[in-house]
Amino acid sequence: MSPKIAFLGAGNMAAAMVAGLLKNGHPPAEIACYTASGQSAQRLAASTGIAQAHSIPALLDGAELLVIAFKPQHLATRDPALVEATAGKLIVSVMVGKTLAQLRAAFPAARAWVRAMPNTPGRIGAGVTAWAALAPLDAADRAHIEALLAPLGRVLEVAEPQINDIAAVSGSGPAFFFEFAAALSEAAQAAGFPEKLAQELVVETLLGSAKLLAQSGEPPEALRNQVTSPNGTTLAGLHQMEAGGLRQIIRQTVLAAQARGLEIARDT
Repeated sequence: MSPKIAFLGAGNMAAAMVAGLLKNGHPPAEIACYTASGQSAQRLAASTGIAQAHSIPALLDGAELLVIAFKPQHLATRDPALVEATAGKLIVSVMVGKTLAQLRAAFPAARAWVRAMPNTPGRIGAGVTAWAALAPLDAADRAHIEALLAPLGRVLEVAEPQINDIAAVSGSGPAFFFEFAAALSEAAQAAGFPEKLAQELVVETLLGSAKLLAQSGEPPEALRNQVTSPNGTTLAGLHQMEAGGLRQIIRQTVLAAQARGLEIARDT
């Protein structure tokens, strides 16, 4: 029997997780969401068929685990009703930056605390999710974590200090990837392609390249070199990337995301 899963928050990450659960056959009647305003929860419930709870006690009634999916800055102003309502529950946070110690302080009566960092490709079961627990989980709670995260894609258990770093790579990485895709599409249009054809070329090229990287087992530099002929078109483009400092830009991008995660962790 599928456990009841409650979502406190109904934004993009909650929607991606709900989509993954439903795609894997989790009954919509065993998923509920709640937001203080009710607006995003109403939209998520209407688009997925899950339940919209209208109070925190109703959200958590019968739930085995609660997914904290609101913005990290809202943890400090959480509803006081959560302390009592989360007694004995398994808490799973997808908030960036907030530590397991902060979760325990916020929900002191819970039975266990877990941080997870899924990413939006989990919406189609193609994500990667890292997670860490404050203390070793018993078999039942590990099964609940598996039921929650496995439908999203690959699942990795890690030490908590790695969670923030993972957030900067796989958590934020899809946005960086989509930005690159948008830039490549714009470049294709500048080269003379109509928008629709440029978009199709970019999507299929990136999709095929990612599959080749995943299936070949070769490092990306080796695959890059297989495309690159001496004095050819690819080499000309790669020289421009190098001149523009692409790798340094990507490095700075990830480190900026990592640093912001640490700042969020320090905020109260």
